[in-house]
Amino acid sequence: MLKLVRARPGVTRAEAARALRVGSGTATEISSRLRALDLIAERPAPPSGRGRPTSTLHAHPDGPLAAVVDIRQSDWRVAVCDLEGALADTTAGRHASKRPERVFAAVGEAVGELARRHGGRVRAVSVSTAGTVRRGRIEQASVLNWRDVEVPPLLPGVSQALGNDATLAGLAEARLAHPGRSVLFLTIETGIGGIFVDGGRAVTGASGAGGEFGHAPFGDPDVPCPCGARGCWDVAVDGRAVARLRGEAEPDDPRSYLIEALVDPAARAAVAECAAVLGRGAAGLVNVLDPEVVSLGGLAPELRRAAEPAFTEAYEAGLMGFRRDDPPRLLPSVLGPDAPLLGAAEAAFDAILTEHGIAAWTEERAP
Repeated sequence: MLKLVRARPGVTRAEAARALRVGSGTATEISSRLRALDLIAERPAPPSGRGRPTSTLHAHPDGPLAAVVDIRQSDWRVAVCDLEGALADTTAGRHASKRPERVFAAVGEAVGELARRHGGRVRAVSVSTAGTVRRGRIEQASVLNWRDVEVPPLLPGVSQALGNDATLAGLAEARLAHPGRSVLFLTIETGIGGIFVDGGRAVTGASGAGGEFGHAPFGDPDVPCPCGARGCWDVAVDGRAVARLRGEAEPDDPRSYLIEALVDPAARAAVAECAAVLGRGAAGLVNVLDPEVVSLGGLAPELRRAAEPAFTEAYEAGLMGFRRDDPPRLLPSVLGPDAPLLGAAEAAFDAILTEHGIAAWTEERAP
């Protein structure tokens, strides 16, 4: 029932009974028990003709929360998220220093303040980071110049999850915008990242480092990447690539540089080349992964739009012949800049909505 309310906020009790394949009496009993434990709230449903009136199910105003964190190249954000996926109480800060201990001290203080304000309602912490995550550690984060970093407990005594920002953004996009679909998510910020989500599950491989699409060899093999490989897609589609193609030095802020280049007539040829590389790489991943939807996040939709002919020509040329008659839908992300936080919330509630997680909440809340 709780997972259903999370996936479909405002679902009616009658719809929940049908979805869970239980009788209306059983659905009423379950919702009453969950309401008594401050897990859900009920509101009268709008009249819909004949039949008994029913109610809609929502997050309880005193229900469990996740503390979600997004650590980016130059700043961080912290918020809480409820069962329905609503973000609130957002705090942000810029990195006074990129040393890991300084960053985590600042973030930990913000998370601790959220916990003090919301008491025992914060049941999990989930961290999104702009770096490769492997076996629960940050293996490398080139934009932060981090290698082999362990994230300390930000709220002692509470379960904590860690994920790559593009992976979590794609997880949220797939579950919230395309439920039940297989989704290839690609996003451009500094470099390109993404994830393949199948049946609501992010495919992250044996050690959790899967989905590093930016390090597929779709770029120029003569160009080195900070990851240690050469020819990475990561350095062939963003502001660094545009600057290199124009014969300019690597920008300090590749994201801002790309935003300006997208509307600069003098950068049109370089932008078109990057759009073609984006389209060609996307086609390659479609051939490999067979998604139903390709979702473009971050600056990827803007890059495609700025050089649509170059993108489309490369994308269609890269598809296997049989796919050109029925290619997957190419859609811009609908979640915007909050996608990593929303994905972190998905990961957090995956831990909260377990038998153990609900039992712990029940033990504290039961009369």
